[in-house]
Amino acid sequence: MLPEGRLSETDPDVHAAIHGEEQRQEQNLEMIASENHVSKAVLEAQGSVLTNKYAEGYPGARYYGGCEHVDTVEQLAIDRATKLFGADHANVQPHSGTQANMAVYFAMLDPGDRILSLDLTHGGHLSHGHHVNFSGQHYEIEQYGVNPETGYIDYEELAAQAEQFDPDLVVSGSSAYPREFDYERIGEIADTVDAYHMADIAHVTGLIAGGVHANPVGNADFVTASTHKTIRAGRGGMILTTDEHAEAIDKAIFPGAQGGPLMHNVAGKAVGFGEALTDEFDEYAEQVVANAKALAEVFTEWGLSLVSGGTDKHLLLVDLRGSHPDLTGKDAEERLERVGLTVNKNTVPGESRSPFVTSGIRIGTAALTTRGFTESEMKTVGRHIIDLLDNPDDDDLAREISVEVDRLCSEYPVYE
Repeated sequence: MLPEGRLSETDPDVHAAIHGEEQRQEQNLEMIASENHVSKAVLEAQGSVLTNKYAEGYPGARYYGGCEHVDTVEQLAIDRATKLFGADHANVQPHSGTQANMAVYFAMLDPGDRILSLDLTHGGHLSHGHHVNFSGQHYEIEQYGVNPETGYIDYEELAAQAEQFDPDLVVSGSSAYPREFDYERIGEIADTVDAYHMADIAHVTGLIAGGVHANPVGNADFVTASTHKTIRAGRGGMILTTDEHAEAIDKAIFPGAQGGPLMHNVAGKAVGFGEALTDEFDEYAEQVVANAKALAEVFTEWGLSLVSGGTDKHLLLVDLRGSHPDLTGKDAEERLERVGLTVNKNTVPGESRSPFVTSGIRIGTAALTTRGFTESEMKTVGRHIIDLLDNPDDDDLAREISVEVDRLCSEYPVYE
Protein backbone atom coordinates (compact mmCIF):
# COMPACT_ATOMS: atom_id res chain seq x y z
CA MET A 1 0.00 0.00 0.00
CA LEU A 2 1.28 3.49 -0.85
CA PRO A 3 2.44 5.59 2.08
CA GLU A 4 0.12 8.47 2.84
CA GLY A 5 0.93 11.96 4.01
CA ARG A 6 3.18 14.84 3.21
CA LEU A 7 6.88 14.42 2.54
CA SER A 8 7.66 16.20 5.79
CA GLU A 9 5.88 13.38 7.60
CA THR A 10 6.92 10.36 5.53
CA ASP A 11 10.57 11.32 4.98
CA PRO A 12 11.60 14.30 7.12
CA ASP A 13 15.28 13.92 6.18
CA VAL A 14 14.67 14.39 2.45
CA HIS A 15 12.11 17.09 3.17
CA ALA A 16 14.63 18.98 5.27
CA ALA A 17 17.26 18.78 2.53
CA ILE A 18 14.82 20.07 -0.11
CA HIS A 19 13.66 22.85 2.18
CA GLY A 20 17.28 23.73 2.88
CA GLU A 21 18.02 24.00 -0.83
CA GLU A 22 14.94 26.13 -1.36
CA GLN A 23 16.15 28.49 1.37
CA ARG A 24 19.69 28.51 -0.05
CA GLN A 25 18.40 29.59 -3.46
CA GLU A 26 16.21 32.29 -1.95
CA GLN A 27 18.92 33.62 0.35
CA ASN A 28 21.88 33.56 -2.04
CA LEU A 29 22.50 35.30 -5.34
CA GLU A 30 23.09 32.51 -7.85
CA MET A 31 25.72 33.51 -10.41
CA ILE A 32 26.81 30.11 -11.67
CA ALA A 33 26.47 30.48 -15.44
CA SER A 34 24.91 27.04 -15.95
CA GLU A 35 22.14 27.57 -13.39
CA ASN A 36 18.80 29.31 -13.43
CA HIS A 37 15.40 29.33 -11.71
CA VAL A 38 12.50 27.70 -13.55
CA SER A 39 8.91 28.88 -13.28
CA LYS A 40 6.40 27.32 -10.92
CA ALA A 41 4.71 25.86 -14.01
CA VAL A 42 7.89 23.99 -14.97
CA LEU A 43 8.26 22.77 -11.37
CA GLU A 44 4.68 21.53 -11.44
CA ALA A 45 5.21 19.64 -14.69
CA GLN A 46 8.44 18.04 -13.46
CA GLY A 47 6.84 16.96 -10.21
CA SER A 48 3.84 15.41 -11.92
CA VAL A 49 2.49 11.86 -12.25
CA LEU A 50 4.27 11.61 -15.61
CA THR A 51 7.23 10.30 -13.59
CA ASN A 52 5.22 7.05 -13.25
CA LYS A 53 4.93 6.35 -16.99
CA TYR A 54 7.22 4.22 -19.11
CA ALA A 55 7.21 5.35 -22.73
CA GLU A 56 10.04 3.68 -24.64
CA GLY A 57 9.90 4.75 -28.25
CA TYR A 58 8.47 7.92 -29.73
CA PRO A 59 5.01 9.50 -30.10
CA GLY A 60 2.77 7.13 -32.03
CA ALA A 61 5.37 4.34 -31.90
CA ARG A 62 5.74 3.21 -28.27
CA TYR A 63 6.61 -0.18 -26.85
CA TYR A 64 4.08 0.26 -24.03
CA GLY A 65 0.37 0.86 -23.90
CA GLY A 66 -1.30 3.79 -22.20
CA CYS A 67 0.89 6.43 -23.82
CA GLU A 68 -1.75 8.68 -25.33
CA HIS A 69 -1.16 11.52 -22.85
CA VAL A 70 2.62 11.35 -22.78
CA ASP A 71 2.50 11.30 -26.59
CA THR A 72 0.70 14.63 -26.43
CA VAL A 73 3.29 16.08 -24.06
CA GLU A 74 6.29 14.93 -26.08
CA GLN A 75 4.81 16.12 -29.37
CA LEU A 76 4.19 19.53 -27.83
CA ALA A 77 7.83 19.69 -26.77
CA ILE A 78 8.97 18.66 -30.27
CA ASP A 79 6.71 21.13 -32.06
CA ARG A 80 7.69 24.01 -29.80
CA ALA A 81 11.40 23.24 -30.13
CA THR A 82 11.32 23.11 -33.93
CA LYS A 83 9.36 26.36 -34.00
CA LEU A 84 11.73 28.12 -31.59
CA PHE A 85 14.86 27.22 -33.53
CA GLY A 86 13.61 26.71 -37.09
CA ALA A 87 14.76 23.09 -37.21
CA ASP A 88 13.40 20.21 -39.26
CA HIS A 89 13.52 17.72 -36.41
CA ALA A 90 13.91 17.69 -32.65
CA ASN A 91 14.62 14.84 -30.26
CA VAL A 92 13.67 15.97 -26.75
CA GLN A 93 14.48 12.75 -24.90
CA PRO A 94 18.20 13.15 -23.98
CA HIS A 95 18.64 13.12 -20.23
CA SER A 96 21.38 15.78 -20.48
CA GLY A 97 23.38 17.82 -22.94
CA THR A 98 26.21 15.32 -22.65
CA GLN A 99 23.91 12.47 -23.65
CA ALA A 100 22.74 14.56 -26.59
CA ASN A 101 26.38 14.83 -27.68
CA MET A 102 26.86 11.11 -27.12
CA ALA A 103 23.94 10.33 -29.42
CA VAL A 104 25.39 12.42 -32.24
CA TYR A 105 28.75 10.71 -31.89
CA PHE A 106 27.15 7.25 -31.80
CA ALA A 107 24.92 8.03 -34.77
CA MET A 108 27.54 9.46 -37.10
CA LEU A 109 30.97 8.24 -35.99
CA ASP A 110 32.84 4.99 -35.48
CA PRO A 111 35.22 4.43 -32.54
CA GLY A 112 38.55 5.98 -33.42
CA ASP A 113 37.09 8.64 -35.71
CA ARG A 114 38.46 12.15 -35.33
CA ILE A 115 36.82 15.07 -33.49
CA LEU A 116 38.12 18.65 -33.53
CA SER A 117 36.79 20.69 -30.61
CA LEU A 118 37.54 23.58 -28.24
CA ASP A 119 40.05 22.82 -25.48
CA LEU A 120 38.54 22.51 -21.99
CA THR A 121 40.93 25.06 -20.48
CA HIS A 122 39.97 27.51 -23.23
CA GLY A 123 36.27 27.17 -22.47
CA GLY A 124 35.33 23.79 -23.97
CA HIS A 125 33.38 20.95 -22.35
CA LEU A 126 34.24 17.50 -21.00
CA SER A 127 31.98 15.80 -23.55
CA HIS A 128 33.86 17.40 -26.44
CA GLY A 129 36.80 15.06 -26.02
CA HIS A 130 38.44 15.34 -22.61
CA HIS A 131 40.50 12.26 -21.83
CA VAL A 132 38.55 11.42 -18.65
CA ASN A 133 35.25 11.46 -20.58
CA PHE A 134 33.84 8.76 -22.86
CA SER A 135 34.36 11.13 -25.81
CA GLY A 136 38.10 11.26 -25.25
CA GLN A 137 38.31 7.52 -24.67
CA HIS A 138 36.45 6.38 -27.80
CA TYR A 139 37.53 8.96 -30.39
CA GLU A 140 40.74 10.57 -31.58
CA ILE A 141 40.62 14.14 -30.33
CA GLU A 142 42.45 17.27 -31.32
CA GLN A 143 41.48 20.56 -29.78
CA TYR A 144 41.66 24.16 -30.89
CA GLY A 145 42.07 27.12 -28.57
CA VAL A 146 41.72 30.86 -28.35
CA ASN A 147 44.33 33.37 -29.38
CA PRO A 148 46.38 34.02 -26.21
CA GLU A 149 46.51 37.76 -26.94
CA THR A 150 42.84 38.40 -27.77
CA GLY A 151 40.97 35.55 -26.07
CA TYR A 152 39.01 35.03 -29.30
CA ILE A 153 38.99 31.98 -31.55
CA ASP A 154 41.20 32.55 -34.61
CA TYR A 155 39.16 31.07 -37.45
CA GLU A 156 42.01 31.18 -39.94
CA GLU A 157 44.10 29.14 -37.52
CA LEU A 158 41.15 26.79 -36.97
CA ALA A 159 40.80 26.29 -40.72
CA ALA A 160 44.49 25.43 -41.03
CA GLN A 161 44.27 23.04 -38.09
CA ALA A 162 41.24 21.31 -39.60
CA GLU A 163 43.05 20.94 -42.92
CA GLN A 164 45.98 19.25 -41.17
CA PHE A 165 44.01 17.07 -38.73
CA ASP A 166 41.25 16.06 -41.20
CA PRO A 167 38.49 15.50 -38.61
CA ASP A 168 35.27 13.58 -39.13
CA LEU A 169 33.38 16.00 -36.86
CA VAL A 170 34.02 19.62 -35.89
CA VAL A 171 32.42 20.81 -32.67
CA SER A 172 31.49 24.41 -31.96
CA GLY A 173 30.29 25.21 -28.48
CA SER A 174 31.63 25.75 -25.00
CA SER A 175 31.00 25.95 -21.29
CA ALA A 176 33.14 29.05 -20.61
CA TYR A 177 33.86 30.91 -23.86
CA PRO A 178 32.33 34.37 -23.44
CA ARG A 179 32.03 35.23 -27.15
CA GLU A 180 29.64 34.17 -29.89
CA PHE A 181 30.75 31.41 -32.23
CA ASP A 182 30.82 32.13 -35.95
CA TYR A 183 28.70 29.09 -36.80
CA GLU A 184 28.66 29.91 -40.50
CA ARG A 185 32.46 30.05 -40.65
CA ILE A 186 32.86 26.81 -38.71
CA GLY A 187 30.29 25.14 -41.00
CA GLU A 188 32.37 26.22 -43.99
CA ILE A 189 35.53 24.84 -42.38
CA ALA A 190 33.81 21.52 -41.70
CA ASP A 191 32.56 21.34 -45.29
CA THR A 192 36.05 22.01 -46.60
CA VAL A 193 37.43 18.91 -44.85
CA ASP A 194 34.28 16.83 -45.48
CA ALA A 195 33.38 16.71 -41.78
CA TYR A 196 30.11 17.02 -39.92
CA HIS A 197 29.53 20.16 -37.86
CA MET A 198 27.95 19.78 -34.41
CA ALA A 199 27.04 22.98 -32.56
CA ASP A 200 26.66 22.46 -28.82
CA ILE A 201 24.51 25.38 -27.66
CA ALA A 202 24.08 24.12 -24.09
CA HIS A 203 24.80 27.50 -22.52
CA VAL A 204 23.11 29.75 -25.05
CA THR A 205 19.92 27.82 -25.82
CA GLY A 206 17.76 30.52 -24.28
CA LEU A 207 19.72 33.37 -25.84
CA ILE A 208 19.18 31.84 -29.28
CA ALA A 209 15.50 31.23 -28.55
CA GLY A 210 15.22 34.86 -27.43
CA GLY A 211 16.84 36.17 -30.60
CA VAL A 212 19.94 37.72 -29.01
CA HIS A 213 22.49 35.15 -30.11
CA ALA A 214 23.32 33.61 -33.49
CA ASN A 215 21.36 30.47 -34.38
CA PRO A 216 23.49 27.59 -35.74
CA VAL A 217 20.52 25.79 -37.31
CA GLY A 218 21.24 25.80 -41.04
CA ASN A 219 25.00 26.02 -40.51
CA ALA A 220 25.39 22.86 -38.42
CA ASP A 221 24.36 19.30 -39.22
CA PHE A 222 23.49 18.76 -35.56
CA VAL A 223 22.64 21.17 -32.76
CA THR A 224 22.78 19.79 -29.24
CA ALA A 225 21.44 21.65 -26.24
CA SER A 226 20.80 21.69 -22.55
CA THR A 227 17.20 22.56 -21.81
CA HIS A 228 17.68 24.29 -18.46
CA LYS A 229 20.40 26.95 -18.11
CA THR A 230 19.45 30.05 -20.11
CA ILE A 231 16.16 28.65 -21.48
CA ARG A 232 14.69 27.75 -18.04
CA ALA A 233 12.89 24.59 -19.21
CA GLY A 234 12.91 21.09 -17.74
CA ARG A 235 16.37 19.81 -16.91
CA GLY A 236 17.82 17.66 -19.67
CA GLY A 237 19.00 17.77 -23.27
CA MET A 238 17.80 18.05 -26.84
CA ILE A 239 19.06 17.43 -30.36
CA LEU A 240 18.04 19.47 -33.42
CA THR A 241 18.86 18.16 -36.86
CA THR A 242 17.75 17.90 -40.47
CA ASP A 243 15.25 15.45 -41.89
CA GLU A 244 18.21 13.65 -43.49
CA HIS A 245 19.68 12.67 -40.10
CA ALA A 246 16.48 12.44 -38.04
CA GLU A 247 16.14 8.66 -38.11
CA ALA A 248 19.80 8.05 -37.21
CA ILE A 249 19.60 10.48 -34.29
CA ASP A 250 16.37 9.00 -32.93
CA LYS A 251 17.83 5.48 -33.07
CA ALA A 252 21.01 6.66 -31.33
CA ILE A 253 18.96 7.95 -28.39
CA PHE A 254 16.56 5.01 -28.26
CA PRO A 255 17.43 2.19 -28.28
CA GLY A 256 21.08 3.23 -28.69
CA ALA A 257 21.93 5.20 -25.57
CA GLN A 258 18.82 5.38 -23.38
CA GLY A 259 15.81 3.36 -22.38
CA GLY A 260 12.56 4.97 -21.36
CA PRO A 261 12.47 8.76 -21.50
CA LEU A 262 11.92 10.79 -18.33
CA MET A 263 8.44 11.98 -19.27
CA HIS A 264 8.15 14.39 -16.36
CA ASN A 265 11.31 16.10 -17.62
CA VAL A 266 9.97 16.12 -21.17
CA ALA A 267 6.86 17.85 -19.78
CA GLY A 268 9.09 20.44 -18.12
CA LYS A 269 10.80 20.98 -21.47
CA ALA A 270 7.45 21.44 -23.20
CA VAL A 271 6.34 24.03 -20.65
CA GLY A 272 9.65 25.90 -20.76
CA PHE A 273 9.69 25.93 -24.56
CA GLY A 274 6.18 27.35 -24.50
CA GLU A 275 7.34 30.13 -22.20
CA ALA A 276 10.31 30.79 -24.51
CA LEU A 277 7.94 31.45 -27.41
CA THR A 278 6.60 34.59 -25.70
CA ASP A 279 7.62 38.23 -26.11
CA GLU A 280 8.38 38.32 -22.39
CA PHE A 281 11.07 35.71 -22.86
CA ASP A 282 12.67 37.73 -25.66
CA GLU A 283 12.86 40.67 -23.25
CA TYR A 284 14.38 38.40 -20.62
CA ALA A 285 17.09 37.18 -23.02
CA GLU A 286 17.95 40.76 -23.95
CA GLN A 287 18.25 41.67 -20.28
CA VAL A 288 20.51 38.67 -19.56
CA VAL A 289 23.04 39.96 -22.09
CA ALA A 290 22.66 43.58 -20.99
CA ASN A 291 23.31 42.53 -17.40
CA ALA A 292 26.43 40.60 -18.38
CA LYS A 293 27.79 43.59 -20.28
CA ALA A 294 27.08 45.87 -17.30
CA LEU A 295 28.95 43.51 -15.01
CA ALA A 296 31.86 43.35 -17.46
CA GLU A 297 32.00 47.15 -17.52
CA VAL A 298 32.34 47.33 -13.74
CA PHE A 299 34.98 44.62 -13.59
CA THR A 300 37.07 46.21 -16.34
CA GLU A 301 36.78 49.67 -14.79
CA TRP A 302 38.10 48.35 -11.48
CA GLY A 303 41.00 46.40 -12.93
CA LEU A 304 39.81 42.80 -13.23
CA SER A 305 41.00 40.97 -16.33
CA LEU A 306 38.29 39.31 -18.45
CA VAL A 307 39.12 36.62 -20.98
CA SER A 308 38.56 38.24 -24.41
CA GLY A 309 38.01 41.58 -22.67
CA GLY A 310 34.27 41.18 -22.20
CA THR A 311 31.29 39.09 -23.23
CA ASP A 312 28.64 38.61 -25.91
CA LYS A 313 26.39 36.42 -23.82
CA HIS A 314 25.40 35.51 -20.27
CA LEU A 315 28.79 34.71 -18.79
CA LEU A 316 32.11 36.30 -17.98
CA LEU A 317 35.38 34.53 -17.36
CA VAL A 318 37.57 36.41 -14.87
CA ASP A 319 41.30 35.72 -15.06
CA LEU A 320 42.65 36.50 -11.59
CA ARG A 321 46.33 36.13 -12.43
CA GLY A 322 46.88 39.75 -13.41
CA SER A 323 44.98 41.56 -10.68
CA HIS A 324 45.20 38.97 -7.87
CA PRO A 325 48.11 36.62 -8.70
CA ASP A 326 48.07 34.91 -5.30
CA LEU A 327 44.32 34.36 -5.26
CA THR A 328 43.07 31.08 -6.71
CA GLY A 329 39.67 30.54 -8.26
CA LYS A 330 38.86 28.14 -5.44
CA ASP A 331 39.65 30.75 -2.80
CA ALA A 332 37.66 33.41 -4.65
CA GLU A 333 34.66 31.10 -4.94
CA GLU A 334 34.74 30.35 -1.21
CA ARG A 335 35.25 34.00 -0.27
CA LEU A 336 32.20 35.09 -2.27
CA GLU A 337 30.04 32.21 -1.11
CA ARG A 338 30.51 33.22 2.52
CA VAL A 339 28.45 36.37 1.88
CA GLY A 340 25.85 34.70 -0.34
CA LEU A 341 27.35 35.23 -3.80
CA THR A 342 27.56 31.90 -5.62
CA VAL A 343 30.04 31.60 -8.51
CA ASN A 344 32.32 28.78 -9.63
CA LYS A 345 36.07 28.44 -9.99
CA ASN A 346 37.09 27.91 -13.61
CA THR A 347 40.19 27.25 -15.66
CA VAL A 348 41.43 30.02 -17.96
CA PRO A 349 43.50 29.87 -21.17
CA GLY A 350 47.08 28.98 -20.32
CA GLU A 351 45.99 27.53 -16.98
CA SER A 352 48.85 26.37 -14.74
CA ARG A 353 46.83 25.35 -11.68
CA SER A 354 44.77 22.21 -11.09
CA PRO A 355 41.13 22.27 -12.33
CA PHE A 356 40.22 21.78 -8.67
CA VAL A 357 42.01 25.04 -7.82
CA THR A 358 42.13 27.17 -11.04
CA SER A 359 43.17 30.74 -11.75
CA GLY A 360 39.77 32.07 -12.69
CA ILE A 361 36.10 32.34 -11.82
CA ARG A 362 33.09 32.04 -14.12
CA ILE A 363 30.18 34.36 -13.46
CA GLY A 364 26.74 34.27 -15.10
CA THR A 365 23.71 36.56 -15.15
CA ALA A 366 20.82 34.29 -16.19
CA ALA A 367 19.53 33.44 -12.70
CA LEU A 368 19.76 36.98 -11.33
CA THR A 369 17.96 38.27 -14.42
CA THR A 370 15.18 35.77 -13.69
CA ARG A 371 14.90 37.32 -10.23
CA GLY A 372 14.40 40.73 -11.84
CA PHE A 373 17.87 42.26 -11.72
CA THR A 374 18.73 44.95 -14.27
CA GLU A 375 21.99 46.75 -15.00
CA SER A 376 21.83 48.84 -11.82
CA GLU A 377 21.65 45.85 -9.49
CA MET A 378 24.31 44.01 -11.49
CA LYS A 379 26.72 46.91 -11.11
CA THR A 380 26.09 46.92 -7.37
CA VAL A 381 26.84 43.21 -7.17
CA GLY A 382 29.93 43.67 -9.34
CA ARG A 383 31.36 46.29 -6.96
CA HIS A 384 30.70 43.98 -4.01
CA ILE A 385 32.61 41.20 -5.74
CA ILE A 386 35.58 43.48 -6.36
CA ASP A 387 35.56 44.72 -2.75
CA LEU A 388 35.60 41.17 -1.44
CA LEU A 389 38.42 40.11 -3.73
CA ASP A 390 40.48 43.20 -2.84
CA ASN A 391 39.91 43.05 0.93
CA PRO A 392 40.07 39.42 2.06
CA ASP A 393 40.70 40.22 5.74
CA ASP A 394 38.10 42.95 6.21
CA ASP A 395 35.43 41.17 8.25
CA ASP A 396 33.39 44.34 8.75
CA LEU A 397 33.18 44.84 4.99
CA ALA A 398 32.14 41.22 4.50
CA ARG A 399 29.36 41.64 7.05
CA GLU A 400 28.13 44.82 5.34
CA ILE A 401 28.04 43.09 1.96
CA SER A 402 26.27 40.08 3.46
CA VAL A 403 23.53 42.41 4.75
CA GLU A 404 23.24 43.99 1.28
CA VAL A 405 22.97 40.54 -0.32
CA ASP A 406 20.17 39.69 2.12
CA ARG A 407 18.38 42.89 1.14
CA LEU A 408 18.62 42.12 -2.57
CA CYS A 409 17.39 38.58 -2.01
CA SER A 410 14.36 39.86 -0.12
CA GLU A 411 13.63 42.55 -2.69
CA TYR A 412 13.93 40.12 -5.60
CA PRO A 413 12.61 36.73 -4.41
CA VAL A 414 12.88 33.67 -6.64
CA TYR A 415 9.33 32.53 -5.93
CA GLU A 416 6.72 34.95 -4.62
